[in-house]
Amino acid sequence: MYKWGVFMRLQESGEMYIESIYVLNKKMGNVRSIDVCEYLGYSKPSVSRAMSLLKKGGFVIMDSDGYLTLTDAGREVAEKMYQRHTVLSELLMRLGVSEETAVEDACKIEHHISDESFNAIKKYVGK
Repeated sequence: MYKWGVFMRLQESGEMYIESIYVLNKKMGNVRSIDVCEYLGYSKPSVSRAMSLLKKGGFVIMDSDGYLTLTDAGREVAEKMYQRHTVLSELLMRLGVSEETAVEDACKIEHHISDESFNAIKKYVGK
């Protein structure tokens, strides 16, 4: 499970940053903070602050060239959020919600839904 510590107050946004690193890594391999800025549309100072907190929390490692790597704890969070995002998006689209709205709403829901409710949805969707 996560060791949030100082990171606790950024839980939702932290999860978004971690998931973004995960998605970008799948798409392009090496990821830097600037890639996260562009992907999320956030400022460099905001992303820099978040990366600092993620490093302190033990979720991200930044090498000497500025490349970001998720730790095991970071990968655990990322995979959980990514799965929630994809399953919830799929469910909403099956219900007739447009893809754009489904993806946007899934992003909001994924950070707040309980494990119990998500597991029931996952079972219902057949994932």
